Amino acid sequence: MPTPSAARPEDQWFRNGLRFTCTMCGKCCTGEPGFVWVTDEEVARLAAFRGDPEHEFLAVYTRKSRGRRTLKEKANGDCVFYDREKGCTVYPVRPAQCRTWPFWESNLKSEEAWERTEGLCPGSGQGELIPPEEIVRRMKVIKM
Repeated sequence: MPTPSAARPEDQWFRNGLRFTCTMCGKCCTGEPGFVWVTDEEVARLAAFRGDPEHEFLAVYTRKSRGRRTLKEKANGDCVFYDREKGCTVYPVRPAQCRTWPFWESNLKSEEAWERTEGLCPGSGQGELIPPEEIVRRMKVIKM
């Protein structure tokens, strides 16, 4: 059976689309430490948005792991750019990994995987109906 990213949208279990709206709850930005992978282009956008020189931004807000660059976390596991009162402080230029949530291959491999995502993310299964073509487009942006 083809993986979700390899199959045609009309052949997917989500061929009728899925509902999602960001509730700005921060659950995808907080909690257990993880990785928010960033490209050189994303680093440049984030640094420019914040008004930081790139070399400074890299040193203060990112780290290397597994041969790639990721955003740092605060001591409690929250993303370095998440503020519990204000939300994401870089939302307009957030990395692709953040922009494509929850439409990651790992969340869409089955209906059961999506149901688990709905249990974690209050915006999954709610709001705007995202068509299958758009879901597949987002899923192809980053492999998660």
